[in-house]
Order: sequence, then structure tokens, then C-alpha cells
Amino acid sequence: MARVALVTGGTRGIGGAISNALKAAGYQVAANYAGNDEAAQAFKAETGIPVFKWDVGDYDASAAGVAKVEADVGPIDVLVNNAGITRDGFFHKMTKDQWQAVIRTNLDSLFNVTRPVWEGMRNRSFGRVVVISSINGQKGQMGQVNYSASKAGDLGFVKALAQEGAAKNITVNAICPGYIGTEMVKAIDENVLKTRILPQIPVGRLGEPEEIARIVVFLASDEAGFITGSTIAANGGQAMI
Repeated sequence: MARVALVTGGTRGIGGAISNALKAAGYQVAANYAGNDEAAQAFKAETGIPVFKWDVGDYDASAAGVAKVEADVGPIDVLVNNAGITRDGFFHKMTKDQWQAVIRTNLDSLFNVTRPVWEGMRNRSFGRVVVISSINGQKGQMGQVNYSASKAGDLGFVKALAQEGAAKNITVNAICPGYIGTEMVKAIDENVLKTRILPQIPVGRLGEPEEIARIVVFLASDEAGFITGSTIAANGGQAMI
């Protein structure tokens, strides 16, 4: 029977690519989303992947959402914590709401979604948890103190939880993408991309969402069972950390 994978923020951008790649690899995939009903329904119609709407920053909503996925699709074997937001601004102008919104969605969500699947993984002696962090959680980024803090927190979560899961054949790993060619990044002014962003990337191009997705498929596989607590950087050489 096919293993079940849940991808948060799984209907667009990197998350959509991850959902598609896992389905192509033979997983039963469920894609969570937060707010864009039109995009989610279009994704479902195009891919056949069922979609489930809830706010990953809310623990009760996440527990109910996980229960719904497991009732409709099956016990979750692979969890990809991909959902994330930005609320950028220089720290001297940053509001409490900007700070809390990012921490809630990007960091609190790891507890909110992983906790409801963790005991099932332990009971079945198998699990794969993959967290999509960021290059800016490794090196920091001006104007993104909230985002960088949340993504650095992701890495601490991974390293600690990996130690708890190892004896139960549960791996926990992080991927830190650099600039990836999503709709959000491609919407940046072309001149800014060419003069300020691409020169920072030694390979000379943006990454593709599918390149991140292929790493997830590997980390979810049986073949990756000896890799846990790791952080894989996929940033074109922008930061060799």
C-alpha cells in the first residue's frame, strides 16, 4: 500500500512541486493550503491531489486537519512542513503583528502539524519529517529579522527532534533553499534580479521548485534512512555554510 504524504502549503510554488513529485514517486499525497481557494481547486483539478484547508499557525485547526487527512487518505508517513510567509521590514520599523505572524506560521506550525502525526509514526516505527527552512535562516538577511529567526528556529527543531525519532526509524531533516524561481521571486523587478540577486549566485541562475522537490523525494525514501538531523543547502553556491 502506498505511503501517505502531507505537504503543508502544498498547492503552489515549492509546495506544489513537492506534492507533484511525491505523487509521481508513488505516494498518496494530501496538500494543505491556507487561503487561496481558487488556486487550490485548480491544483486539485489539474493533479488529482486532494486539498485540505486550514491555518497551520493554529494548533486546534492543525490537529483537526491532520485527523481529516488521515480519515480520508490514511495514516501520515511523510510530513513536509513547507508552509511559510514573509512580512518584511527593517527591525526599527517592524511591528509586533509582523513579528508574530511570521513566527506563528513559520515556526509554531512545526509543532502544530508535527505533534499530531508524531505518535502514529512512533507506533508504526516509520516516519519522514522534512522541514523547508531557508538560506536566510542560515546566514540572516537584513529586513527579515522575523523570517530569519523563524527559519533558524526550524533548524533547531530538526536537530532536536531527529534525536528523539531516530530509535523509532523516524528521520527529521531540513532543506534550505536559496532564490527559487517561484511566482513570488519572478515577480521581482527584472533589473533587480539581474543586477542585485543573480550576481550573488555562483551558478548564475535561480533554482527551480522541482530541484527542491527532488531532494524531498529522496529524504522521504527508504534509501535515506541513515540521514537525519541534517540540513541540505540548495542555493546555487550563494552561501556555502
